[in-house]
Amino acid sequence: MSSWSILHRGECMKYDVVVVGGRIGGSISSLFASKNDVDVLMIEKRQEIGVPVQCAEGTTHSTFEILEMKPSSRYVCAEVETGTIHAPNETYINAEDLVEFNNLDKNIAKGYILDRKVFDKHLAIESAKAGTDIMVKTTVKDLMKKDGKICGVVAKHMGKTMEIKADVVIAADGVESNMAQMAGLKAPDNPMDICSCAQYELVCSDFDHDRVHLYFGRNIAPGGYAWVFPKEEGTANVGLGIRGPSETAYQYLKKFISKFNATPVELNVGGVPLSGPIDKTYTDGFLVVGDAARQIDPVTGGGTFTTVPCARIAGEVAAEAVKEEDTSAAFLKRYDDAWRVKIEDILKMSLKCRKVADKLTDDEMNALVEFLNNSKGKEISKIAFIKFLGKHPRLLRLVKDLL
Repeated sequence: MSSWSILHRGECMKYDVVVVGGRIGGSISSLFASKNDVDVLMIEKRQEIGVPVQCAEGTTHSTFEILEMKPSSRYVCAEVETGTIHAPNETYINAEDLVEFNNLDKNIAKGYILDRKVFDKHLAIESAKAGTDIMVKTTVKDLMKKDGKICGVVAKHMGKTMEIKADVVIAADGVESNMAQMAGLKAPDNPMDICSCAQYELVCSDFDHDRVHLYFGRNIAPGGYAWVFPKEEGTANVGLGIRGPSETAYQYLKKFISKFNATPVELNVGGVPLSGPIDKTYTDGFLVVGDAARQIDPVTGGGTFTTVPCARIAGEVAAEAVKEEDTSAAFLKRYDDAWRVKIEDILKMSLKCRKVADKLTDDEMNALVEFLNNSKGKEISKIAFIKFLGKHPRLLRLVKDLL
C-alpha cells in the first residue's frame, strides 16, 4: 500500500505488525516480518530516515551475513582490516601483533565503516519493497490496550491524531525510547550508565584507510575512549564518549581533534546507555528491540552488530505469532529466549569488562599496553601474565572480577 493510501485510510487503521522506529532495528524487524507475509507498518518520527547519524558507523562482517545481503560500495565507506589501541602515555599496541601469536580470531578487528545515512535508508527501502508500509514524520503518543494487552498505538502525523491497531507492536524507537517504559518493561536509566558522545566527520589526508584507532586516558575521554574510524579516502569519524566529568563531550572532543590537521564537515552528539540489556523484552502484543532494549555492547557502545540479529528475530517471531493467532507474552517470549542465546553471554562479559575498565588508572593502562608490546612476536604465556599481574596487585584483583 502506498503512503498516499495510508494517509487516506481514515482515523483508525489496522495492521498485523506495527514497528515504531525507522533506523536499523525498525527497518530490519519490518523487513523480516514482511518477508514472512504479514501486513506491516513502520513509523518514523523524523521526516527522513537515516538522519541524523547517531553512531561511529562501524559494524562487523556478520551484519551482512545475517541480513543475507552483499556489502555495497553505496553504503560501505571502508573495510577495516585491523586496529590500534593507544595508551594514555601515547604508547600503543597493534591488533595484528597479538592475533598472530595468541590463537585469537583473525577477524577480531575486521569489519566495515558504513555511511549510515545511506545504509539506514537502504534498509527501509528494502523493507518497503518487501511490502512494508512506512509513515515518516509520525510520532507515537501512546499505546492502545484492551483487557490489559497492547493492541496498537496512538500516533500523530502532521497535526492529525490517529489510532493504529496491531496484533504486535515492536518498539525500535532508540536510545530515547519511551515505549518500553509505557509497556512497563523498562525503568529510567542510571545517569552513570549513560555515555555522553560527540563526533566530527573530519577531512584529513593522514588517516589510515583500513585501521581503526582507539585512545584511552582520563585526560582524553574519562569513563570512555576516543576513536578514529576511517571513511572514504581522506575522511574519518573522530569522536569520543565520556561519563562523569563536568566538561561536556564536545569540549573534550575539541581538545582531542587539535592533534589532527583536519577540517570538520559534520558534527553529531548524543548519548549511549551502557547498562546492558533490559530484563524483559516482551509482553502481551509487544516486543522491544535494539537500543530501546539496551542491546548495546557496554564496552564499545556499539549497537549495530548486536541489533541486527535481534531485529531479525523480532520480525520473524512477530510474524509467526500473527500467523498462529497467538500474540500472548508466553508466545512472544520466543523472541527474548532466541536473542539471548545469540548475544546475551557476549553482553554480560562486556558489562563485566566495562566495570573493570572503569576502575583502571592511567598508569595501569600504560603498564598493560607496555606488557603487550613486550610480548609482540610471541605467544603470551599464562606464567608471563601472572608475573605481570604480580607486579600490579590491584590489576590482579580487577582481573578476578572477570572470572
